[in-house]
Amino acid sequence: CEDCGKSLIGECKLHGPLIRAKDRVIPSRARLTLPHYLTLRVLELRAGNQQILGVFAKKGIQKRTQFGPYVGQLSTKLTCYDESRLVLQVLKDGGKYFLDTPNEDCGNWMMFVRLARNQEEQTLVAYQHCGEVYFTTVKPIEPHTELKVWYAADYAKFMEASAVFIKEESDVSPLPPVAKDPVDPWICSSCGSTFATFALLESHQCIHKDRV
Repeated sequence: CEDCGKSLIGECKLHGPLIRAKDRVIPSRARLTLPHYLTLRVLELRAGNQQILGVFAKKGIQKRTQFGPYVGQLSTKLTCYDESRLVLQVLKDGGKYFLDTPNEDCGNWMMFVRLARNQEEQTLVAYQHCGEVYFTTVKPIEPHTELKVWYAADYAKFMEASAVFIKEESDVSPLPPVAKDPVDPWICSSCGSTFATFALLESHQCIHKDRV
């Protein structure tokens, strides 16, 4: 105690306890990387004060807007599994690795993006490019809309997952499910190729336009 000049175990009985000043709480690395036009919202509070978060647009976002790369730790084993998030893997140096995010200081904001339960609510597509995973918008995103992602067709094959959505929410799993045949595929009128989504067909048709 600086007032009575004594070294005490515990608080001073004469002058009382010290006034404790707390450090400022610093957001995690993942939260600090969130773009200014996106925001996190708490969707559910589970046991142990566990927050289920979603990423929402604060303003309109154009179609074909790319986010990434996804930041995570390369691991041969997935240590952090969340049924509401996509399982992501990359091919590096001939090996297949998980992008693991055991905590918010090991990743960026993309770890908070939840998987889409059906094609109607999908706003992002996940794909691999040069050993990194990126998310790109597949349609314009209106303000206050949640960003939700699913695998691109080629990346779905790499992940041994389905590139086509199943309508029932209970049937959708972020773990690689059994691949299913495409339902009502989109057909290119120029060459007859089929695609699982309109976004993939539209991207393919750009090749024909470039050749013309």
